[in-house]
Amino acid sequence: MEKAATVRFGVIGAGRIGKIHAANLALRVPGAAIAAISDIDPGAARQLAGQLNVPTVAEDYHELLADPGVDAVAVCSSTNTHARIVVEAAQAGKHIFCEKPIDHDLAKIDQALAAVQAAGVKFQVGFNRRFDPNFRKIRQMVADGEIGTPHILRITSRDPAPPPVSYVRVSGGIFLDMTIHDFDMARYLMGSEVLEVYAAGGALVDPEIGAAGDLDTVVITLRFENGAIGTIDNSRKAVYGYDQRVEVFGSGGMLQALNNLPENIVFSNADQVQTPKPLYFFLERYAESFAAEMQAFVRSIREDTQPPVTGADGRIPVVMGMAAHRSVLEHRPVRLEEISG
Repeated sequence: MEKAATVRFGVIGAGRIGKIHAANLALRVPGAAIAAISDIDPGAARQLAGQLNVPTVAEDYHELLADPGVDAVAVCSSTNTHARIVVEAAQAGKHIFCEKPIDHDLAKIDQALAAVQAAGVKFQVGFNRRFDPNFRKIRQMVADGEIGTPHILRITSRDPAPPPVSYVRVSGGIFLDMTIHDFDMARYLMGSEVLEVYAAGGALVDPEIGAAGDLDTVVITLRFENGAIGTIDNSRKAVYGYDQRVEVFGSGGMLQALNNLPENIVFSNADQVQTPKPLYFFLERYAESFAAEMQAFVRSIREDTQPPVTGADGRIPVVMGMAAHRSVLEHRPVRLEEISG
C-alpha cells in the first residue's frame, strides 16, 4: 500500500515524557511532524514549541482535537487524564499514541478502547522497552526456538533513586508505575499470557514510601499459560545506576541481556577488575527505543497496518499490577481472571 502523507501530530503534555516524544517526532521520526503542543502549563508548552520550531501552542488540548491540521495525538499528560483524552481524540477521528498506563481503572480503560474501536483509528500504548534492540533480539530468538522450550524468565528492573513521595501518592503504586513495564516485557519475551502472580514486597528504601501506602522493593513470581515460570524483582534504589537485565532459560539454552554501559572498557590490575556503572536512568538507557516505538506507530498510520502495541497490550499489564497488589495484601497467589473476570 502506498504510504500516506506526513502525519501531523498534536502533543498533549510538555513534561518529561512529552519532551522525549516531541523531540523524536520533530527530529527522528521519518514521515512525522508536530503541528501543535498543549500543556496545562502554557509556559512549558511554549518553551518546548520554541525549542522544536512548532508553529502552534494551545492552552486547551481540545483545540488540537478540533484542528483539521492534526492527524494524530501523543497523549503525554498525567495518567488520570489519559482515558478521557483517548475517548475524545478517538471521537475526533485522531490516531492516538498513549503513554502507559491507559488508566488505573479497568472500566475507564475499556471505555477508551471501545471508543478507539468505534472510531477505527490507530491506537498504540507506550511500552517502549519492546523496541530495545537487545530485548527484541531475545524475543525473536525465543520465538524461533533457539533455546528450545522456555522454562524460566528472570527480569531485574531497579531505578537509581526513588521518586518523590508526592509522585508515589498519585502514581497508582509500584506495580502500576514501575513493574507495569516488566509485566509487559514478560508477556512479550515469552510469547505467552500470564495466568497467576504471587508478589511480596516492603518499604526497605524509604519508610515514607511505606507511610504513603506503597512499596519500594518487590519480587513477583509469574505462572504462564505455556507452563513456564517467571520472576521479576524491582527496587526503587540501586546505588550503582539503572539496572535493567533479562534472562530466558529453556530446554535448549539460555539468553541474557545485560546492562547497557556508557563504554565497553574493562580495567584490570592486581587489585581489581573494573567496568563502568550502568547508564544512569531511562532517558539514557532507552533513548533509542523511545524513537523506535514512535517510528513504528507512524509507519502503522502511513501504511495502514496494526500498531505493534495494541490496546489489549495496554490493558493486560494493568490487570497484572492489580493482581500483584492483591497478592501482597492477601499473601497468596492471585489469578488474573480474579481481576478481569
